[in-house]
Amino acid sequence: MNAADHFDRYLEHLSEGLGHSDRHAGLRGYCTGLMLPLSRKSVEPMAARVDPMHARARHQALHHFVAKAEWSHEEMLRRVCQWVIPKMDFAGGGWWIIDDTGFPKKGRHSVGVARQYCGMLGKQDNCQVGVSISLASNQGSLPVAWQLYLPENWAADPERRTKTGVPEEVRFATKTQIALQQLRALLAQGAPRYCVLADAGYGVDNAFRQALSDMGLAYAMGVTSAVVVWPPGVKPLPPEPYSGMGRPPVIPRRTPALQPMSVKALAQSLPGRAFQNISWREGTNETLTGRFAAVRVRHAGGNVGKARLRPEQWLLIEWPQSDAEPSKYFLSTLPEETPINELVSVAHQRWRIERDYQDLKQDFGLGHYEGRGWRGFHHHAALSIAAYGFLMAERLVADKPVGGKKNFIDRQVPALPEDYIPRGSPARAAPRGHLDHDTAPSAELSADRPARAVSLLRQGKPKRKATFVTQ
Repeated sequence: MNAADHFDRYLEHLSEGLGHSDRHAGLRGYCTGLMLPLSRKSVEPMAARVDPMHARARHQALHHFVAKAEWSHEEMLRRVCQWVIPKMDFAGGGWWIIDDTGFPKKGRHSVGVARQYCGMLGKQDNCQVGVSISLASNQGSLPVAWQLYLPENWAADPERRTKTGVPEEVRFATKTQIALQQLRALLAQGAPRYCVLADAGYGVDNAFRQALSDMGLAYAMGVTSAVVVWPPGVKPLPPEPYSGMGRPPVIPRRTPALQPMSVKALAQSLPGRAFQNISWREGTNETLTGRFAAVRVRHAGGNVGKARLRPEQWLLIEWPQSDAEPSKYFLSTLPEETPINELVSVAHQRWRIERDYQDLKQDFGLGHYEGRGWRGFHHHAALSIAAYGFLMAERLVADKPVGGKKNFIDRQVPALPEDYIPRGSPARAAPRGHLDHDTAPSAELSADRPARAVSLLRQGKPKRKATFVTQ
């Protein structure tokens, strides 16, 4: 069975979650467009290439499918997981990787757009931000949850909510709160309790880390240099004795000689022999190696119950020999017996979600959606992830590495008819000249082995409780 046959089977599997058979053609057309080597993967250029002789009609049909049709993007992602995850090998461990990514956007009418930090631009600007969780193994990673971050001014604006179709149950939630909601939903479906990874944007939130511990999840997260800890071997004095009035004291006592310190100050106080060079994986051109130290500490501050005595955990410090100060800090609740090379390896698995975002944006049009509504934003993202997931599944089955440059399935891009005039050209009134319909070079993907029909989640109607298993 070749890759094209696998693609047909994959679409049949996904279409079972759409609810109505008249949506199957929309799924096929949209995913086919996302798999084509087009430089722009919004609805119009995809429609023009998928069905060039009926481009306008196909444009309307695909727009309705992605922006208006009432199918569940969560069910779509669940079915993508059913197909892809059983092909991943978790014998070497698994990780939940949390992050968010931004999409530059002009105006103020597209759902969730606001002036906020956009990682794609590296600065504050008008953008939309999506929060996601990827499930990763040593072979690869796949986004399994996706939600738009809705800023407070949007969440409190009934007029804009109505115009963009924000569901009534959606209220303002911080990115860490969204991530916790996503994790709880996955665990409720039976997802495995793998270690959680995130950058310092999430790791500095003490309440977030504590919630993960309360859920029985280990973590390895970046933190900033200002995070305060009790250094190794230092245990604060117990709280003041309870007087019998008011709430019992919980704050550990400090003395002039017994004070916590920032992780930066702690790192600078360590002797040189505490650091060692450790390699964690093979990069594109060379083995990735760094200089690290790991010590056991207690967190001594935070944004919830800020001075309570916390259990010991690992502080991992990355300090390049040539730098004047450490470059990265991680807090981790991995077991005390975990060797430092494993701590380093786990902490640096987070690069996989950055690769997910890069590939989704560059090859599968994640940031190309031009609609304004909540439903379309989530539908387009789920379909981009579906296209990405199919390519990952083909590579896994073919025993090819899922990393580096992504190759497309070799597909012929239909030529446009001579009388086709794209919107944005001088012959049309709508000023959308930024659309580029030129195609990028295609490459061939080899997939000779048949896909294994292994279920990840219990397949059934979306309203039924789903289960999540990897074995």
